[in-house]
Amino acid sequence: MTDETSLNAVELATELTIAWLSNPNNRVSADEAPAFLRTMHATVNELAGGSSQTADGVDQTGPSEDFTPAVTVRKSLASKDHLISLIDGKQYKMLRRHLSQNGLTPEQYRQRYNLKADYPMVAENYSIARREMAKKIGLGRKPGQKPAARKSSTKAT
Repeated sequence: MTDETSLNAVELATELTIAWLSNPNNRVSADEAPAFLRTMHATVNELAGGSSQTADGVDQTGPSEDFTPAVTVRKSLASKDHLISLIDGKQYKMLRRHLSQNGLTPEQYRQRYNLKADYPMVAENYSIARREMAKKIGLGRKPGQKPAARKSSTKAT
C-alpha cells in the first residue's frame, strides 16, 4: 500500500469518526472514541484492499473473536418473566430490540453463543400475555367472523 493511499485512509477514517461523534444521537464517552477510530481505520483499509492492521501492527483478519456469555444459558432462561441477555447480563422481556441495538439478528446471537435454534427471544409469561391481549381485541379472526362464544359460569334456570 502506498503512502498516498495510507494517508487517504487515515483522513477518511478521521472524517468519518468526526462525523459520527458530532451526531447528537450518539452518546459516546471520550474513552470510546480512539477505539472507534481504530475500527474505522481498519475498515477503511480493508475496503481499500489493504490488510486490516491496527496501530499496534496486529493483523485483525485472523479468526473471529471468541465471545464469552455474561451469564450461563441455563441462568438466562431461569425465569418465566424475563430472559437474561448473554451480551450484557441484563433482564429483558424481548431480546429482538436489544439484539438489533447490538447489530445482531436472533440467528447471529444463537450462533455466537452456540444456542439451539429454538432458544426463545421472548419471555414465556410475556408471550402468554401478548397472546391473550391479541385474542381479546380480536386479532387473528377473519373479517366478519364473530368472536368465539364465551362459556358462562352461571347456568340459566
